[in-house]
Amino acid sequence: MKRLAALLLALGFGAGPVSAGACRDLMHDGNRYTICEIDAATEDLRLFLYRPDGTPFGQFSSIEAALRPDHRLSFAMNAGMYHDDRAPVGHYVEDGQEVMRVIPNAGPGNFGLLPNGVFCIRDGRADVIETLAFIDQNPTCRFATQSGPMLVIDGKLHPRFLADSTSRYVRNGVGTSADGTRAIFAISRNAVTFHEFGRLFRDELSLPNALYFDGNVSRLYAPDIGRNDPGFNMGPIVGVVEHSGS
Repeated sequence: MKRLAALLLALGFGAGPVSAGACRDLMHDGNRYTICEIDAATEDLRLFLYRPDGTPFGQFSSIEAALRPDHRLSFAMNAGMYHDDRAPVGHYVEDGQEVMRVIPNAGPGNFGLLPNGVFCIRDGRADVIETLAFIDQNPTCRFATQSGPMLVIDGKLHPRFLADSTSRYVRNGVGTSADGTRAIFAISRNAVTFHEFGRLFRDELSLPNALYFDGNVSRLYAPDIGRNDPGFNMGPIVGVVEHSGS
């Protein structure tokens, strides 16, 4: 039995959850995804938008170049909708400084398809919080980005999602565990509907809350699996910074 258990463990069976910062491909309901799981209690998870001179980073490579020599960007993803000048559409906080206020009302486009939500990074945790609940709770976020729509709200899919929808895009977003210690970022590898994408977070990843980031600009930086998606300049970017020796 011990030899069998050791063999199963070596093959990856019963190995437990994905390790912190690990990215992997998976299939769910016939669709292909890449997910990256971050340990929000220990990983240096941040948002990036503006350089010290006030110009947007725009690209993963610009963030990497701006880090100290003993640091590296181990994971990054576009993290919310933005205007033509790269300014965030909704609430945005970077290193404790509010750049844009919370937008609570409905509006055009996916962002305004209520309920939408806020991805809030605090010391030792990260949470996806529905916008009105976020206003009510008023958490102190070191980093925050508002986007929409919510994909999963308290274990339920967004009420406007249709199982028979024909609107398909390559989509990306984030979900968080109830205790805030796990943040799982996902990007589809083929075009998917909102309903399919929401079910990935609810049914496959078992996360109570998840937030949509985008479907026109969906990009992943994960050098450990060879991903550095090219494209136009982005607005808000979420990433993990690794320190030498960590």
